[in-house]
Amino acid sequence: MLGVIGFVLAMLGVIVVVGAISHRLGLPDPVLLTVVGLVYALLPGPNLHLEPEFVLDVILPPLLYNAALGSSLLAIRSRLRSVVSLSVLLVLVTAFAVGGLLTWLVPVIPLAAAVALGAAVAPPDPVAALAVGRRVGLPAKLSTLIEGEGLLNDATALTVYKMALAVAIGGSFSFGAATGEFALATFGGLLVGVVVAFLVRLSRRVLTDPLSTNAVSLATPFAAYVLGETIHGSGVLAVVVAGLIVGHQNPRLQTGASRLQTGAVWSLVNFLLEGFVFLLIGQQLPAVIAGLGSYPVSSVIATAAITVGAVLLVRPLWLLVTQHVPRRLHARLGSAADEPDGSQEMPDRALTGREVVGLSWAGTRGVITLAAAFAIPVVTADGTPFPARDLLLFSAFLVVLVTLVGQGVTFGPLLKRLGLRADVQDQARLRNQARSAAVDAALARLDQLVEEDELPPEPAAALRKNLETRQRRYQVRLAYLEDNPEGPRSPEYEAAVHARHSVIEAQREELLRWRDAGRLPDASLRILQSELDHEENTLLPSSGHS
Repeated sequence: MLGVIGFVLAMLGVIVVVGAISHRLGLPDPVLLTVVGLVYALLPGPNLHLEPEFVLDVILPPLLYNAALGSSLLAIRSRLRSVVSLSVLLVLVTAFAVGGLLTWLVPVIPLAAAVALGAAVAPPDPVAALAVGRRVGLPAKLSTLIEGEGLLNDATALTVYKMALAVAIGGSFSFGAATGEFALATFGGLLVGVVVAFLVRLSRRVLTDPLSTNAVSLATPFAAYVLGETIHGSGVLAVVVAGLIVGHQNPRLQTGASRLQTGAVWSLVNFLLEGFVFLLIGQQLPAVIAGLGSYPVSSVIATAAITVGAVLLVRPLWLLVTQHVPRRLHARLGSAADEPDGSQEMPDRALTGREVVGLSWAGTRGVITLAAAFAIPVVTADGTPFPARDLLLFSAFLVVLVTLVGQGVTFGPLLKRLGLRADVQDQARLRNQARSAAVDAALARLDQLVEEDELPPEPAAALRKNLETRQRRYQVRLAYLEDNPEGPRSPEYEAAVHARHSVIEAQREELLRWRDAGRLPDASLRILQSELDHEENTLLPSSGHS
């Protein structure tokens, strides 16, 4: 038991250290963690074996739910055609393209087994791409497409994978039955997601304390997944739909204290699970290459090359083709995404050539691909070995390695070379306009309270003075943004933010002196520190957005 605890602590230490190094080097955490896992796999010592059921049932639901909570339901809905094209149609095309090519060029692999591999390698895992994209300022429209694709493509891929695998191990294929199963998985997942989100909303009316709300939040993805799978729907889709709806409703339903605590907890959960997952990917190398000795080298090379080549080529070809089909069918990006928040509905327009190239290179694969490959059974229903299982497993691992490390490392430089950057100026202007509008609403509510004699004149005057000071600050910021389109933050603003950080730090130091001198109990110190922490949290980091 102590050995297991030590191993887990060592992995945690590696995750933390690699995270610090990656931020210093400007590389995505998933890439470095995967490389570290690969290196560790070559050293003597214990390796963690990837258990598909554990990954799919325990790790995947919270990761998807957290991603859905942080996504925008409105932005995804406004670009639904594009998201469906990438997360459903492209996944189907990739799965059958890989399956067809493998069966044609490597006859030892039956079509059903090849399609199962195609479905496993079809869904991109956008974690690495989004990590790089946020660091270099990926435009909001591309971020929305990558996020939406990553949230929904797993459900499509796993549904196709299960159907192909059922045929490969001894079942029969019926187009009508397959269509019905796909429809059941889709609509069942959607229904369960909506129901779970509704139940979460009801619970918020009863549970108001942050701890209870946080407990419900942690349980939600598992409840949605289990219910979805129980009714033979897509548990993955149920988790995503529940997360999107709950994330959209949270601003109205959660208290400020609950939001702060839940956000912190989910950030920690996501950090640890992602770190564990990518370390786990690298450690699978010995298991992947163990069974290749019985295959001719030519078959290994051909299978791997066809699989990787199809994955890399189908995506850009699909994006190019869908820009030139009739508007009612194609996956075009709404110009609403050109707005910082994508909130305004405008006529659709096609992706530019640079956007197609950037989006093509955002197809990094991850743990879902490996979990699906490892879940391929060793034997079929009649007891015979599953055809070419080790070849399929190696090809899936190579796809993950090439896309995650290769594309993950080069995605940032490619975006810079293409000049694909978010308009920081427009984003800063929009946020300050929203802040100003919020202060106007606060002043109007204050006037109402005074008129209804719910607030004495003296506190009303003090509150009004504070609000008007904030309003003047926002107006000054907006004027600066209009006059200085090249720089969203003035030197004076930077200096003011730095000064406010220094003032808060001085207060912390004084409180600690009081505590150390025995004048302030630790319980009171924690309360006062929390007040300062919340105040500091409203400030912008020196390199942040306005």
